[in-house]
Amino acid sequence: MSDAIHSRLKELGITLPAAAAPAANYVPYVISGNMLYLSGQLPIEDGKVAVTGHLGRNVDVPGGQRAAELCAINILAQANAALGGDLSRIRRVVKLNGFVASAPEFVEQHLVINGASNLIANVLGEAGKHARAAVGMACLPLNAAVEIDAVIEIA
Repeated sequence: MSDAIHSRLKELGITLPAAAAPAANYVPYVISGNMLYLSGQLPIEDGKVAVTGHLGRNVDVPGGQRAAELCAINILAQANAALGGDLSRIRRVVKLNGFVASAPEFVEQHLVINGASNLIANVLGEAGKHARAAVGMACLPLNAAVEIDAVIEIA
């Protein structure tokens, strides 16, 4: 891991967990050329889904933002595993796709996914500024409130 990124994580009080193993028949990441594609990450903390339910029903926006932050931490953990512990190989986070389990009337998915966008930009600086989608879903695996995948350009 680069010293700058390691220092920034430490400043933010973030310790990257071990990358989670896939929960079904897929791989956690694929490297193709100079692109790293990360499978969807859930808000897992201490080995379990930390934020469950639906935004606008039993999860509020700050709770959803916390879920998105946990997804972003798990994205960085997967990238760290994929890149052999060298996050300095990240040239740019190209895109995040955010999925928010939402009650039908909930329309603030963009605010929820800001939790992940802010964390990624705070950790990676300019390289963390990305395009994204924030989409409402009827439900997500394991009753997670949020799931996020990522596309990252690497060296």
